[in-house]
Formats: sequence, C-alpha cells, structure tokens
Amino acid sequence: MFTGIVEELARVSSFADGVLRVQAKRVLDDVSLGDSIAVNGCCLTVVAFGDDWWQADVSEETVSRTTLAHVSVGDPVNLERAVRMSDRMGGHLVQGHVDAVGEIVAPWPDLHVRAPEHLTRYIVEKGSITVDGVSLTVVDALPDGFTVAVIPHTAEVTTIGSRKPGDHVNLEVDVMAKYVERLVVAYLPKSATAQGDQQ
Repeated sequence: MFTGIVEELARVSSFADGVLRVQAKRVLDDVSLGDSIAVNGCCLTVVAFGDDWWQADVSEETVSRTTLAHVSVGDPVNLERAVRMSDRMGGHLVQGHVDAVGEIVAPWPDLHVRAPEHLTRYIVEKGSITVDGVSLTVVDALPDGFTVAVIPHTAEVTTIGSRKPGDHVNLEVDVMAKYVERLVVAYLPKSATAQGDQQ
C-alpha cells in the first residue's frame, strides 16, 4: 500500500529481459529484499540492490497494462516505498495496481488527462486519482477524463512537470469507489445496472 506522495525522482539505468534497474538513493535508506517500491505507480518487488541502485522483475502482465512498456534508459521515474502504519497519510490509499493507461491532453498546471471510458465512472470532482503514482485531486470530472491543478512543487519533484500532450501515464482510481460499486450493485434494479455498464 502507498500514499501517492513521491519520495524520489530517479532514473532508469536498464530494462531488459524483464529486469528493471533504477538508479536511486533515498528509497534505499532502509531497503530489504522483497520490499515493495512503486515505480510510476506500479508496485514492484525489490529483488536486488546496491549502494545507488535497485532492481525488480517485471512480468509481461505488468508491461502490457502500464507505461513501463515504453520506458527507456535515462527516463525519469517516480518512486515511493510502501507506507508504514506509523507514516502520515499525505495523499490517499494507493495500491500500486494500475487500472489503465491515460493520455495527457494538456500539461500542468491545469493538467488534463484522457482516461478510458470504463474508468470515468470512478472519477469524481474533488476525489482522488493517481497519475504515474502521484496522488492528485480531481478539479473537473469530464466525460472522457479529468483535470487536476498541479502546484509547482509537484511539477518539480515528479515526472508530472515534464509530461506533454500525447504522453501516456499510469492511472489508478480510488479503490474505495470500486468497493462501493461492488457492494451496492447487487441492490440496484437490473435496468440501472445495465445502464451503468454502458457508461
């Protein structure tokens, strides 16, 4: 579990044969084998590390469903270690399980992201959304996506500041919305359920 508060903006040093290596420093302070680190919002497991690097095995499933399919050596990535129960909850509950890939329509500070249709029902005004592992607050929920207001600090310390129109980003909607839907759908009239599935 994560909070969507990026701890380090790091760089990819290699990615081949399903093994991703990242140059990093801060997230290595207390690292152990088997720890979880989110890379652009994707929860990955530390399988090896050194003084200024760590690496993870990346499954074909993860590559096919996220923007990790397009990372190259030297690319910046957002890193966050798994949250501890004693940590402050600065963002929102983030699983590190990417729901879909979105597309940047307009860059920060008024970031506009196009999202797949099946996700838009979980996006609400003033709700939480994770973009490349960054916890953000929705300004406008749109028929085809959403907008968020990005402050200069966030643009400076994450990949959000370098994203431009046409770039792809990992999206994770608030898991609470999905749980609520799952709980109430059985109690809705069948016509309402069918209508919701079409949206």
